[in-house]
Amino acid sequence: MTRSLTILGATGSIGRSTSDVVLSHRDEFRIEAVVGGRDAKALAEVARRLGARFAALADERGGAELREALAGSGIASGAGDAAVIEAAERDADVVLAAISGAAGLRPTHAAMKPGRRLALANKESLVCAGAAFMADAKRLGVEIMPVDSEHNALDQALAAGRNADVEKAIITATGGPFRTWPRERIAKASAKEASAHPVWSMGSKINIDSATLMNKGLELIEAHHLFGLEAERLDVLVHPEAIVHGLVQWSDGALTAGLALPDMKVPIANALRHRERLRMDLPRLDLAAIGGLSFERPDETRFPCLSLAKAALQAGGAMPVVLNATNEIAVEAFMAGRIGFYAISEYVESVCSIFSRRNIAAPSTVSEALAIDEEARVTARQAIPAVYEQTLPQGARKGR
Repeated sequence: MTRSLTILGATGSIGRSTSDVVLSHRDEFRIEAVVGGRDAKALAEVARRLGARFAALADERGGAELREALAGSGIASGAGDAAVIEAAERDADVVLAAISGAAGLRPTHAAMKPGRRLALANKESLVCAGAAFMADAKRLGVEIMPVDSEHNALDQALAAGRNADVEKAIITATGGPFRTWPRERIAKASAKEASAHPVWSMGSKINIDSATLMNKGLELIEAHHLFGLEAERLDVLVHPEAIVHGLVQWSDGALTAGLALPDMKVPIANALRHRERLRMDLPRLDLAAIGGLSFERPDETRFPCLSLAKAALQAGGAMPVVLNATNEIAVEAFMAGRIGFYAISEYVESVCSIFSRRNIAAPSTVSEALAIDEEARVTARQAIPAVYEQTLPQGARKGR
């Protein structure tokens, strides 16, 4: 049966992998809409390749360029926030939500329609508004299928038993580019070095989150909401080979794991046609050829962002929203060369400390989550100079 599909974030790494899955199964999918960020040319190319009915660019300034690039194709287009929401709300059986960051929260939420499947790759939707998001999904009868390889593996592993019998649900991390680096060397790392992920091909921001291990912290918060598991029943293991993506430890001592080669097309295909697996022409996992798999505990002294994310999950309320917003601003500053690597965690800790004293309740709506997100961003931007000064050698501070 052909299913209609909308891709939010069609020009990013997840979107490109989704296009590959769709193109290898043209009879399975009809593309309703595609959404991109700022690159009108790239979005038009994707829309033409997939035969989309509608293309929306988030950057309103690129509307004319998009229309020109789609001229003669018969593909309708729009630009700006309203166009993105229109794309998310158009009739489709499945929406793949892969807009990066908190910017993806509103369109991802708009995509929730009765009876629809939401293939979720925007973890910030759950980090920032998890309780509200999951409540709306239940009320509307929306099936949420995780696209992240870790959560997709957990989703499959958890099917082996009851949630009540789960002792630990464990997601894995490669350890990023600095897994074996001493703290002194990590402290001097450049944005280019932090962006060099050893396994996955992702965007720069996500690569840096992987280097700090903040990405794993955000994924713990996401798992909490997706699977209804308390913080105490969630954990992280470093697994450099990136073959085991998620594990479930059961109360009887058994362990169920989800394994696959590190290729995002595998979890994407599973999310798009859950319980009706697509046949994918991909290399098969050969454990004998690999020979061995290794695991280790994450070092939260060298990678304090993981501890900060765990603390935000434990604290609850608005803290995950503040954590995510501040991290996005801090990573931007690091990529721009304004702060050092460890200033990211110092910066996040500082702003989270400010908000923790206010005991703000968890947002009950997406609008509330976005309001908290914006307030945290304002505070974070104001804090950058102070945090940056702390990272400089003492003699360099303000000329001293």
